[in-house]
Amino acid sequence: MAYGLLKGKRGIISGALDENSIAWKVALKAKEEGATFVLTNAPIAMRMGAINDLAKQCDAEIIPADATSLEDIENLFTKSTEILGGKIDFVLHSIGMSLNVRKGKSYGDLNYDWFQKGVDISAISLHKFLQVAEKLDAINDWGSVVALSYIAAQRTYSFYSDMAEAKAMLESIARSYGYRYGKAKNVRVNTISQSPTKTKAGSGIEGFDAFYDFAEKMSPLGNASADDCANYAITLFSDLTRFVTMQNLYHDGGYSSTGISEELVTMIQQHAQQQQ
Repeated sequence: MAYGLLKGKRGIISGALDENSIAWKVALKAKEEGATFVLTNAPIAMRMGAINDLAKQCDAEIIPADATSLEDIENLFTKSTEILGGKIDFVLHSIGMSLNVRKGKSYGDLNYDWFQKGVDISAISLHKFLQVAEKLDAINDWGSVVALSYIAAQRTYSFYSDMAEAKAMLESIARSYGYRYGKAKNVRVNTISQSPTKTKAGSGIEGFDAFYDFAEKMSPLGNASADDCANYAITLFSDLTRFVTMQNLYHDGGYSSTGISEELVTMIQQHAQQQQ
């Protein structure tokens, strides 16, 4: 059911790789709620994905952009305002990558060039988006910027490796720039800390399936799906959340507030009995 929450709003949605991507789901929901927007991704990611199919479904244009390039980001915002016919009302930052994780490097044997590249792509890119948008005055007053994060920014998950540092920086940038942009233009900046989600990026992490099942058992509501994350993002783009800013918002079925669940206690007890 559509509510017209984004009727008349213009946006930029990054990171839609395939139909399992959260950004893909956000684009479909934004279209359903009345928004017009452009899609963007890195040129290499566009070759790997099916973003052209999404663009057709959403009647949206695609603007390739390297999220680490100021020139590309300036072009993204300039062209977006031209194509959409005015300033931007919402931006989704769904950008993250760790070469160390992808190539199986352990946390005690990181390639630091890859580490810095991952931080640049996954976190500093948000600062670049916001700085360019502010300098170009490309986002409307009371606009909304949402970036996707993960609880490994606060807690240690060994398999997440150097992406944990990148997400911690991402959340810090959202707070710091959220203050600046809020004072300047009433633009709000938030992060969503999402449940483990079976996307192409998430599923590529070693041990992901086991952790997905663990989180499912820990969360009283179960893991939040990509579709439900998209619904949450839409509310943050809408005028219903105009005074929510500088927040890291957990969207995880209650996982982040649960110490241990009954299901896990039962599993541990059963395991102990089997060992006797």
